[in-house]
Amino acid sequence: MASADWTEVTGSLSSGSIVRGVTAGLTPPNGGGSFVYGGASLDPTVGGVALYANASGFAPVITFGGSVRGAVQRKGGGGNQGFSPFLYLCLQSLSFTAQCYMLGLSDADPHRIVLVKAPASVGMGGGIPAAAVASPPVQGVLAASTRTFSIGTWLHLRLDAVVNADGDTVLNCYQNDLLANTVGSPVWAAIPGIPQFIDDVLQVNTGSAPLAGGYMGFGMVKSLGSRVALFDELEIIRQTS
Repeated sequence: MASADWTEVTGSLSSGSIVRGVTAGLTPPNGGGSFVYGGASLDPTVGGVALYANASGFAPVITFGGSVRGAVQRKGGGGNQGFSPFLYLCLQSLSFTAQCYMLGLSDADPHRIVLVKAPASVGMGGGIPAAAVASPPVQGVLAASTRTFSIGTWLHLRLDAVVNADGDTVLNCYQNDLLANTVGSPVWAAIPGIPQFIDDVLQVNTGSAPLAGGYMGFGMVKSLGSRVALFDELEIIRQTS
């Protein structure tokens, strides 16, 4: 997708706090092109930046869910903690404090791939915490990969949200092994430690109603300066029935 296909979510920090854009100066994932998109924190202001797909039929997706895929990296910078990048689906309004489902890299060193339902109190502004998986979820953490990853590792991720006729939203998470496959020819496989998760209409599994419709995209949250997150090969698909 081109840069014109993305718009910043309301409440994103200014470029004076997080500079963002495309660059040819950093190494892309296996099979990537000449440029990557990145965000670099310039100060310790707490917050983040997120972009949503503004294409017709996606802004918003009505009623149903969809799929968002992309390569993500916690590059670091001045330190290995204090930031987390993510992909998201079903953002309920164009606000950084709105609820959504997120799949991203935890604010930890080493980090894990973590599935989150953003809490209503903070929305995606809570980022991808290093909280343990629990029921009810702590800080929205629904599941986490059994494997950990070091700073500077490209991870090719996919988050699907399927809204069933009964109102349940089924979350499926996948990873493409970039050591074996390129970003352009992914072989999607389940992420060990992150099984299928059903956000049920009875609100048992998450403590709140399942999400449907809304917006999809990617972003990062940070709380310290000199932190860098990278993205590449972003793709979106919408559920139509």
